[in-house]
Amino acid sequence: MIDDTLTKIESQIQSADSVGRDRKRELLQLLATLKSEVAELSKTHIEQAESIAGFTQVSAHEATRGSQDPQLLQLSVQGLRSSVSGFEESHPNLVRIVNAISNTLSNLGI
Repeated sequence: MIDDTLTKIESQIQSADSVGRDRKRELLQLLATLKSEVAELSKTHIEQAESIAGFTQVSAHEATRGSQDPQLLQLSVQGLRSSVSGFEESHPNLVRIVNAISNTLSNLGI
């Protein structure tokens, strides 16, 4: 399920007309790293890993849709950031990647 969600996000980013080529490349690289981090987390915390994947999908949707709603983008990115709360010590790279994705998606809404 997590792999399916992350694959959908990848496809969504690749087909987004509102995102420039450099940003797409950046997001896809971050997403590739997120996949491995979430796979590792899912071995011990499957529900949290699913939440991270889900919030990433919602955030990517809000950031890449044609007519953005800044409030919905902000809320979805907040949810994404909150989804890694508590993993700062045990999975610092995961938190770093999620924060980088959140920042990049937020910047798309500027």
